[in-house]
Formats: sequence, structure tokens, C-alpha cells
Amino acid sequence: MIEVGKYLIFLGPLIVIAVFWAMATVERRQSGEPGAKSFFGRNGIAISVFLLAAVGLWAIIMIVLPQLYMVDFSFHPKLPPRDYGGPNDHYTLDSYRYFIFGSTTSMDHLNVIHLKAFFMTIFASIIVTAINFCICYPMAYYMAQVATPERLRLFMLMLIAPFWVNEILRAFAFRVLFGTSGLINNFLLGIGVIAEPIDFLGLDVAMYTGLSYAYLLMMMFPLYNAIESLDRNQIEAARDLGAPWWHIHLFVVMPFAKPGIASGCTMVFMLTAGALAAPLILGGPNTLWFTPIVYDRFYQAFNWPQGSAYAFILLLTCVVFVLAVLRVFKVSLGEITR
Repeated sequence: MIEVGKYLIFLGPLIVIAVFWAMATVERRQSGEPGAKSFFGRNGIAISVFLLAAVGLWAIIMIVLPQLYMVDFSFHPKLPPRDYGGPNDHYTLDSYRYFIFGSTTSMDHLNVIHLKAFFMTIFASIIVTAINFCICYPMAYYMAQVATPERLRLFMLMLIAPFWVNEILRAFAFRVLFGTSGLINNFLLGIGVIAEPIDFLGLDVAMYTGLSYAYLLMMMFPLYNAIESLDRNQIEAARDLGAPWWHIHLFVVMPFAKPGIASGCTMVFMLTAGALAAPLILGGPNTLWFTPIVYDRFYQAFNWPQGSAYAFILLLTCVVFVLAVLRVFKVSLGEITR
């Protein structure tokens, strides 16, 4: 059985490539462009082979094989390295059973802490995604449809420049800003709005703010690219017909920008769900976040099968979220990657 698993790990990349190749073929046929050139026709044989080899090796060696190995590892028991491949090494659901019940032998109680951390992480990631969309959509619309070229360059610089600072340093800066003796509390105390400092860290305000800020560009650029390609005449026509501003955004701009919205939402959600530094630095003492638990399984409990199972559960949830977003926005995988 173990040998079969090893073969599946190496066959997995080929299956994944075949699936994506089939999806691309179906989408090309459904696009209704019979005269469109093939990939080799557009790029030439030499460049096409180089692109396929570079992307294929990067995707297989850096992404697909490690993930498949992790999935296979998650179904093994915790063993000393010398026992790998031995008689005690067999496939088991112990790691997944521990995630649900907190024990590999008993199913009497649920693993409340880990389950709560997992669902809180998913819920918080959805909240952060929604916050980022609400912040970025008006800005992206202004930059794409209203701003002059000079003002657009200024906005771009203002957005990009803060990200020249390391993520860890930015998180600590937020911690200083939101601390009980930080700038915000001192300002509110100074103007008499509050009588005592507010524990922004304990209330997770700092964590939500830090996560929203960390992945702002992941939402901004897909939205900007999608809205920028919208013909302004469509907006003018809607205005001439007497449509209010909210009607224009709801029924003209947003439907057109659906691929950008879906792309931004999926990237922000997946990065937030997998964030580690910001929750550790900005989270309060009672904050439950799933990725530190995954880290602990690997490096504190030294239980790599359990850590792999936890990581695979998170990965699977993110994939389900992406598929749900594609379904809700009625866009294909190819559309959000344009």
C-alpha cells in the first residue's frame, strides 16, 4: 500500500497537468474563437517549449510534488525516522481523527480548541476579504475611471511604497500604534473621547487591521485592472439614461469587473487564512488562529503527519472557497487569471 502511495505522488502532477490542459481546451472551444492561433502558433516552438518547461518544472517541483508528499505524509502515523517504510508504517486516519476529536483512540469529545480556531480563522478571513473589497473598490474605481495620469501615478506610489517595508516590521508598527499606550489611545485620551485606554490588541482590532492592510494590494490591482478596461461610454450612457450612482456600480461596473473581484477575493482569502506573522504579533492573548497551531504541530509537537493533515485541511478549505467564489460570480478559472 505504501508503494502505491509513492507511485501516486509521482503520477499526481501528470494528472493535474492533464486536468488543467483539458480545462484550457474546453474554455478555448467555448470562447467561440475558431480562428485563434494555438499556443505554439503564437509564440513559436522554441519559446513555447521554454515556457512550458520553466512553468512546468516550477509548478511540479515547487508546488505540486511538495503538496502531494504532504498529503501522503498526513495519512501516516507518527514514527521515528528509522521506522519509515517499515512494518509499522501504514496508512491511517489518526491525524484527521485527532483534529476532530482531540484523540487518536477516543471519539467521546470534540477537539473544541482546534475546531474553534479553524472555523474562527475561516470566518475572520472572510471578514478581512469583505473589508478589503469595501476599501479597495472605491479606490480602484477612482484610479481607473476618474483620476488623471499624474494623480494615478501618485496613488500608485502611495499604495506601493509602504510595502517596501518588511511585513514583520509593519506588524510591529501596528502593534505600537494600537497598544494601550500607543498613538491611537494617547490621541483619544488627549481629546477626551475615552477615559481609559482601549485594549485594541485584546479585541483583535489590530489583527484585523494588520491583515487587511497586509493584503490590500492583492485586492486593489485585480479590481483596478478589471475596471480600467471598462469602456467609459457605458458609464456615460447609464448616466444619460438617469441611472443613479449606485445603480451604475451595481449593474454596470461590478458585473463587468466580476473576474477582478473574484480574483481579488480568492487571493486575499487564501493569504489571510494562511497568515502566520500578523496573527502572532497582533493577536490578543485569547486570539485563536489556525496557522500557529499548524506550526506547533510541526515544530513544537514534532508530529509532522499531524501538521501535514492540518495543513491539508486548510488547503482543501481554501480550494473549496475558490470554487464557491467562481460559482457565485459565474466566472471561469481562466477569466480570473487574465
